[in-house]
This record gives sequence, C-alpha cells and structure tokens, in this order.
Amino acid sequence: MAMKIRLARGGSKKRPHYAVVATDSRMPRDGRFLEKLGTYNPLLAKDSEDRVKLNVERVQYWLAQGAQPTDRVARFLEAAGLKAKTERQNLKKGEPGKAAKDRAEKRAAREAAANAPAEE
Repeated sequence: MAMKIRLARGGSKKRPHYAVVATDSRMPRDGRFLEKLGTYNPLLAKDSEDRVKLNVERVQYWLAQGAQPTDRVARFLEAAGLKAKTERQNLKKGEPGKAAKDRAEKRAAREAAANAPAEE
C-alpha cells in the first residue's frame, strides 16, 4: 500500500482549514484516512504557533513505515526538524511564457526592420 502524509481540506468556502493525515495514496483528498497527524490553518499569521500543529511521534512513526510526505507537508516537517532540508529546483521560474516570447520576437523583428534601412 502506497502511503502518503498529506493535507485534507476542511472549513467553509474561502475559509480553509487543513488536517495533516496519513492515508493511502489512492484515496480522495478529503476522503478516508488512517490517522490524523496534525492541523494547518493558513489564515493565521506565519509566526503563530497555532498555524501548524503536528503530533511529532506519530509523524515519525509513519515516516519510518515508508509514508511519503507531499511537498507542502515536507516543508512543515523541515521546519519542525523532522526531515532533512532538500534543495528545490524550479527550472521554469525565470522563463517567460509563450505570449511574452511571441511579443519579444515581434519586437526584435520590428527593430531589425527599422535598423536595416538606416544602415544602407
């Protein structure tokens, strides 16, 4: 069974509240889970102690059983010192989108056309 430690959304519309749960990866996001490991409230201030609460012993147990944390939960575990910090790479971060590339090509073509008669 492929185990995950992930977030299950609760709360009302535009007022999210998440539970950190251990679950089978085939279950739906807010569906059945094996154990609730903590909570995450993104509406609280980033320096608030109540923003992320984790049951450290149970998280360590599930990690020892082979459960894989999702990206967001992995960041929580790194902040809590339960997981080694990993280097993340966003290779497309500085790359412009398709429309911006098209605009740049058109601008370069116009500039090249404007400079060509001036050189002659």
